[in-house]
Amino acid sequence: MKDSTRANIPAILRVASGNFMEMFDFFLYGFYARYISAAFFPSANHYASLLLTFATFGAGFLVRPIGAIVLGGYIDRVGRRKGLTVTLGIMAVGTIAIACVPTYATIGIAAPILVVMGRLVQGFSAGVELGGVSVYLSEIAPPGQKGFYVGWQASSLQVATMAAAGIGYLLNALVAPETIHAWAWRIPFLIGCLIVPLLLILRRSLEETDAFLARKRHPKFSEIVASLVVNFRLIVIGMMLVVMTTVTFYVVAVFTPTFGRAVLGLSAADGLLVTFCVGLLSFFCVPAMGALSDRVGRRPVLLVTTAAAILTAYPVLSWLVSNVSFAHLLMVELWFAFLYAAYNGAAMVMLTEIMPPEARTVGFAFAFSLAVAIFGGFTPLISTWLIHVTGDKAALAYWMTLAAFCSMAATFMLPKGAVAEAGSFKASGDRAVPATGSIGE
Repeated sequence: MKDSTRANIPAILRVASGNFMEMFDFFLYGFYARYISAAFFPSANHYASLLLTFATFGAGFLVRPIGAIVLGGYIDRVGRRKGLTVTLGIMAVGTIAIACVPTYATIGIAAPILVVMGRLVQGFSAGVELGGVSVYLSEIAPPGQKGFYVGWQASSLQVATMAAAGIGYLLNALVAPETIHAWAWRIPFLIGCLIVPLLLILRRSLEETDAFLARKRHPKFSEIVASLVVNFRLIVIGMMLVVMTTVTFYVVAVFTPTFGRAVLGLSAADGLLVTFCVGLLSFFCVPAMGALSDRVGRRPVLLVTTAAAILTAYPVLSWLVSNVSFAHLLMVELWFAFLYAAYNGAAMVMLTEIMPPEARTVGFAFAFSLAVAIFGGFTPLISTWLIHVTGDKAALAYWMTLAAFCSMAATFMLPKGAVAEAGSFKASGDRAVPATGSIGE
């Protein structure tokens, strides 16, 4: 490990800690969807109840673009450290709300309303969390290592997935199913609430990046919004670029436990073990593939990965639903996890590099939030609906294939000067391509 990387390990751990909270809670919501639906969205129709639960899960993503603009603009004005501390505090409020809201049987219609409000607060904060962390990591990375550094953002999400899966596995092993159904599903959420103070302390100890401090002038909010409008084509390309990342991630990390249990008929423990293994593989693969993109360039990694997803998504899922077993589910999900990790390793750093540096956080966050709001966040809902209306248990592959086509098209639409050899940019300084609406020029 190079000395510069070794010296930056504390900063990487501090900034990525908030991502842990985001994914920890999101995974728990997906895994305990059927318990949440019974507690807050009771219905005689199990399918309708589950759809309402996943719709609430997706509702948090609808406000992400708003959070991306408001909080992303705040981070680009006041600094990475202050902004990321604020976003984590907002995220904690939403998490505590979901963990502590009484059931529908106790307080009636107020229960689902409060859960939806909690999801909206979480979504508002999450709109900038991933972008803020990715930008921070890209700005502290030594030359030629941006892909490797930014990859640790996604790895922090995998730690959260593994931790949540491990807690869920222990809960299922130690607590009776009827007790989990009644109230014990809240325990993992409460554990998440207890670690919030530690995460806030870690965030507050961050140092500001040299790249931010070096800028003599920071944009006003009105200038940031104007830059987004002028550069909207770039925002749309960035959104399309990360569609495959968001969809594949929510398939393997959030929908897999429900898919394994409700669609394939496997046990809850099987779904949790698969999710843990998926997180472990992704933890190591994302930074490794980011480092590969540092060496060979972003575009080759993006194109090969999207092509592999298009060619394999439906065949491997069809094979799985025709040959259901824990081992087969594990094999398929590990393949999807590898596709996610390989693509994410190049796509996330690419998104930081194509945005104007003066509004890098808000540009990244807005593009990513649009992708999540339109595609990724509703993946569990759309997958459930596709399987129901088609009668094809492999139908979620249609959604994954569409996402891969979208991201492949975006790769071809990237500005011609955006990707040079070894994944670096041809332009001077930290500027990627001539942005038509850059601030302060």
